[in-house]
Amino acid sequence: MGRYLESSCKLCRREGVKLMLKGIRCETAKCPVEKKQRNLAPGMHSWRRGRISEYGVRLREKQKIKRYYGLFDRQFILYFQRAERIKGNTGETLLQLLERRFDNVVYKLNFAPSRKAARQLICHGHLHINGHKVDISDYTVKIGDKITIKKSEKSLKRVKEQLESNPNFAAQSWLQLDRTTPEATVVALPTRDDIQIPVEEQLVVEFCSR
Repeated sequence: MGRYLESSCKLCRREGVKLMLKGIRCETAKCPVEKKQRNLAPGMHSWRRGRISEYGVRLREKQKIKRYYGLFDRQFILYFQRAERIKGNTGETLLQLLERRFDNVVYKLNFAPSRKAARQLICHGHLHINGHKVDISDYTVKIGDKITIKKSEKSLKRVKEQLESNPNFAAQSWLQLDRTTPEATVVALPTRDDIQIPVEEQLVVEFCSR
């Protein structure tokens, strides 16, 4: 499986928004997007780039979603095809499916500082769903799914330290978090308001449907 080995901050600078790829660091002044002199697309002579085309606008929206959730092109297309088969608004359905990815849920529960760290936590077998180990990052959670920590000192310590690092954290309304155990339950499906990435999903649908 391929991996992106360059600086994650380049991706945020290219899209011009915070993609929250480095967790809490993205909330500090160290974030390159916060620095005016760095708030340009990466690469030499980025200031010379001309006006973006209609195609480019739609491509950037697609890339924004893909990079936010840490997907490759083939994975993204499979999600889009899946969203097309479901009745309703294709753009919102696509975002809802991506929001229900296991790695994203783990990040939204503050069990990990970033989606990348959440994928590592899952792949190493530290988390269970409904009492069974799930080590697949793109597993789609359902209403009623209960997420628990593996009963080992190492797993519990790792998650509890992350939760304690942000005592004021509050989970979104579609997730019910018990910090003492710790464990969580999916109580509803995410709505468009729960999806924090600033993206125009209709442009993505137009791009993928061309």
